[in-house]
Amino acid sequence: MPDIINEKNDQFTTKLAVAPLKLVVMPNITDLGNEVNDYLVSFRKERFPDGAKDPEHQGYVEDSFITSISLPRLGSGEGKAVLSESIRGKDIYIMTDVINYSMTYEMNGFTNRYSPDDHYQDLKRVIAAIAGKAHRISVIMPFMYESRQHKRSGRESLDCAMMIEELSKMGVSDLMTFDAHDPSVQAAAPLCGFDNFSPFYQFLRALLQSEDDLMIDPEHVVVISPDEGALNRAIYFASVLGVDTGMFYKRRDYAHIVDGKNPIVAHEFLGDSVEGKDVIIVDDMISSGGSMLDTARQLKDMNANRVFICTTFGLFTDGLEHFDEAYENGVFDLIITTNLHYRRPELLKRQWYREADMSKLIAQIIDFSNHDISMDKVGTPTEKIRQILSSYNERIDI
Repeated sequence: MPDIINEKNDQFTTKLAVAPLKLVVMPNITDLGNEVNDYLVSFRKERFPDGAKDPEHQGYVEDSFITSISLPRLGSGEGKAVLSESIRGKDIYIMTDVINYSMTYEMNGFTNRYSPDDHYQDLKRVIAAIAGKAHRISVIMPFMYESRQHKRSGRESLDCAMMIEELSKMGVSDLMTFDAHDPSVQAAAPLCGFDNFSPFYQFLRALLQSEDDLMIDPEHVVVISPDEGALNRAIYFASVLGVDTGMFYKRRDYAHIVDGKNPIVAHEFLGDSVEGKDVIIVDDMISSGGSMLDTARQLKDMNANRVFICTTFGLFTDGLEHFDEAYENGVFDLIITTNLHYRRPELLKRQWYREADMSKLIAQIIDFSNHDISMDKVGTPTEKIRQILSSYNERIDI
């Protein structure tokens, strides 16, 4: 099914780009960055098949928008960022994946894995290398750095708020992220742009491509939030699909703290019966996965038919083995996550896993932003979801 956001929209030909576009792809997000670049090149060559000759569109059509960088480190572990070309007057978009744990560097003869702190420091180095010469700097950080440390409870740091404030002071005009754990953290820098996107359309597309016998109506499908924090996502998704919603309430033991948080005692369900229905669980992430599997297990105990889990970030920090076991025991039927972050290679081979590709959406976000065009259709894909549902119900190729 064609995308309803038409790259040939008149807005793109009647409104000039604010400045020539340049994409800085950090080494931690190379694969996704290259795919985004390919889409951007394609969009603009479709608009100007013969190239943009007039001075107003200088640099508008290119074979690549990526500007290469290097991030060398000394033996002591200290590093710097070096740009390969001039970025003066350019509209810069920096893409970074702060949770890519697969990268390493050498320090004092030891091999160290990158932590989110290392990735964030490299991002700041790149911004510092730009040194105020760019027309505008936007940062695309799908998983927001320290987003799980978004509020203060007792004597502790507010790391995510500090990050947003710091980037704003360094000259970043807009921070773009996906399914922020708590979007209200943007109040830390109210004059810095903050765009928070959700992959509902991509979730649904991946699900419909995987399953050919779904009946999406209130009698056959329900959307579930695994906790209070994901309720708004579930309500929106359910409303667009035209189905009911429910939620689990995490009952915690506030008398004890384990690994920096209050342990979950039980999940209490609030909602109508799910008996015989297919269930779609939507959330921002799977971390270790214990809580998500407990939710799925309870839904199966309540006689739910199939359980589909859709999360933006699939971290699987405790490995995949307990998911394999749960799948074999019929606890869930499918897990869909995005390609917004590093995924371990073995995950991609799992029978129970599907991926929602986000590269085209990010390219559209950059393209719209570079023209200063409203991103309402990108941020709220209601019409796109309804179109793909209509095509699915008519069994048209999606």
